[in-house]
Amino acid sequence: MWSLRWHISILVVAAFTSVSAATTHLDSLLLQVRGDDTIFLAYLHDVYIYPPLVFKNKRQETFYWKTVRDVKKTLPYAKLITKDMAYADAELAKLSTDKERRQWWRKFERSLFKKYEAAFRDMYASQGRMLMKLMDRETDRTSYELIRQYRGKASADFWQFIAKIFKNDLKEGYDGDDKDRIIERVINLVEAGQL
Repeated sequence: MWSLRWHISILVVAAFTSVSAATTHLDSLLLQVRGDDTIFLAYLHDVYIYPPLVFKNKRQETFYWKTVRDVKKTLPYAKLITKDMAYADAELAKLSTDKERRQWWRKFERSLFKKYEAAFRDMYASQGRMLMKLMDRETDRTSYELIRQYRGKASADFWQFIAKIFKNDLKEGYDGDDKDRIIERVINLVEAGQL
């Protein structure tokens, strides 16, 4: 009888703790019973500790907070698009002829356009550039390479030309260790729920 009551109370505590754990960013919570002792095992998200940012001027501070805004807006889309690309790659690999691949891709492209058009039209130009960087981070391929893979070299060259007109470069990669280290810092903090 005592053993059954003990296990029921453990389940109640575990259920209550797991509900409150969701608000404290716990990945999972486990119980381990050894004799009369109960040990709670909790796996937490990574916590990133960076030195405090010191801005030299208002312009740097504005750049940082715009980067935070842009990352928060575009990171979920980069992750969703990466999943869509993995699905597309798997489906295209199943098809045997180029004609079938082109037909399937046209349908899929239309569905992607419907899915993301409204969200992308509401983005600022800086958010579009951020999305390109994050796509490179997620897929390890530049925007130029992605366009070339799915639409062909002529289309990739055309969009590279258009990007150059607006002082952008689709061939520019993501470098989280050097020139994009502020973006990497913001991504880590956003994913950990610290920002």
